[in-house]
Amino acid sequence: MYKLVGTISGEVGLHEFDFNVTGEVRRNEYVKVWNEADGWILGRVVSIVEAEKKTATAEIVGYKDERGFLMQPKNTFSRDVKVFKADQTFIMDTLGLKSGGINLGMLEGRDIPVHLRKEELIQKHCSILAKTGSGKSYTAGVLIEELLEKNVPLLIIDPHGEYITLKYENRSEEERKQMAKFGIAPKGYASKVVVYTPANFSINPAADKLFRIDGINLSVNELYDLFPLSDAQLGVLYQSINEIKAEKEFYTIEDIIKKVSESKSSAKWRIVHFLERIRETGILSDSPTRIEELVKVGEASIIDMKGADPKLQQLIVYRICKEVFEGRKMGKIPPFMLVIEEAHNFCPERGFEKAVSSNILRTIASEGRKFGLGLLVISQRPARVDKNVISQCNTQIILRVTNPNDIKALSRGLEFMSSEMEEEIKRIPQGVALLSSPSIEMPILVDVRVRRSEHGGRAVEVEGVAKKEPKKEELAVREKEGGKSMFAKLLFE
Repeated sequence: MYKLVGTISGEVGLHEFDFNVTGEVRRNEYVKVWNEADGWILGRVVSIVEAEKKTATAEIVGYKDERGFLMQPKNTFSRDVKVFKADQTFIMDTLGLKSGGINLGMLEGRDIPVHLRKEELIQKHCSILAKTGSGKSYTAGVLIEELLEKNVPLLIIDPHGEYITLKYENRSEEERKQMAKFGIAPKGYASKVVVYTPANFSINPAADKLFRIDGINLSVNELYDLFPLSDAQLGVLYQSINEIKAEKEFYTIEDIIKKVSESKSSAKWRIVHFLERIRETGILSDSPTRIEELVKVGEASIIDMKGADPKLQQLIVYRICKEVFEGRKMGKIPPFMLVIEEAHNFCPERGFEKAVSSNILRTIASEGRKFGLGLLVISQRPARVDKNVISQCNTQIILRVTNPNDIKALSRGLEFMSSEMEEEIKRIPQGVALLSSPSIEMPILVDVRVRRSEHGGRAVEVEGVAKKEPKKEELAVREKEGGKSMFAKLLFE
């Protein structure tokens, strides 16, 4: 039995219609109207006006034809046609909502599950964009949990250490009460999450392992990636490294510093300065972190960069992305998802700033899908993220955005954005996201499910939670690293 909610009256167009409200209806509710030519037509309530008579306006979503294509009715509705609340099956069929896959949450206002296809995220990239405090990292945590449940390898660039709490189950009483609605239970992923620090264990004691870059036999090109060089400086570096190669098979940054210092050119001092700063960070090692260790089936590797200078963070992202992209092309590592938090810092839009990591992220955005390298881009400043990277993300998850520049950037970069959508994202409530995905017929609002694991953006005590015991060899490294000086934060001054 269909539930009557109103009767069409007032303005009636090809794309929307007004109706007098006689039943229970709310904004963003889905309704359906019978059309003799096309059958049942799906609509969505976009506004409600309380006056002498309660009226509402609904946008026309459309109907599925015999080929399965979403179509718009050819004729306008007649006045006095009845409006009914749309049933779950009709909504799912018309919008293209499928069961199974990545559980993002529920269709806003209805208990209809919204799932994304795992293959789409990896093969077609995804972005999560929102203003600060609107839930972007929380939503990213939901996706990461789902990918871990599907044993998809993850490599997470985490500038602020927000994702380490994936290890611990959600202890929020309020959120635990909501879990049954979404068909989930509290869960920590300590057995699947490994946290790496580019600093040391004094700065980041919660990390599991050190992250290090190969410091043996650094080439001129690799050093050029680390800092800008003039032609004169480049000449000094070339000559110094060529002389070292003639003397020994293996060399370190210490050897390069010594050889450059012996140069008679005045250009040597700036090179020595930068080389010494790099050495002081401790990021270079003769036992570097291998990409085969970082990308493993069923595991998430988190690069927790707390304590690292922003420029050094960009360098680390550049090196990691370059190596995993090449590794994926050569089949050295399995297909995986690369998660870039605070993406505006690592692939900034031209005109804002420069980042050594920009070009490789643009390459991954445009070519990574061919090699099974998916990208999840997360940012609180859409206007500051490279528009070419954002435009390559076929799945868009947008939470509340109010900054005019960010809204303009979204309108320019995303095909589905309209003036109505611009107004929509300004007033999206907490915990709700606007979702656009290739498998869903039109952008929809989703009530994002609660997390199984603890959220790093929330103040939480985790002292009582059991932590994985480090291996003996790790303890030895910790002891050695513990005495190091603080991470060189002025590396690129």
